[in-house]
Amino acid sequence: MRRVVVTGLGMVSPLACGVEETWTRLLAGQSGAGTITRFDAGHLATTYACEIPLGDGSDGTFNPDDWMEPK
Repeated sequence: MRRVVVTGLGMVSPLACGVEETWTRLLAGQSGAGTITRFDAGHLATTYACEIPLGDGSDGTFNPDDWMEPK
């Protein structure tokens, strides 16, 4: 059997970015689903999705610039 060592936890989910923020919102019964906001989804069969909360990286939002360099 192989040994596994967990050196850290991280996550990006529709509820929040980060383990603590996501867990808090999950326990509070919040949902990550909502109306699509990033493009016009009027032509689609559904207008609901689970989008990643984008922002400046605070308050459980995801800032891609913190993780990737611009092209």
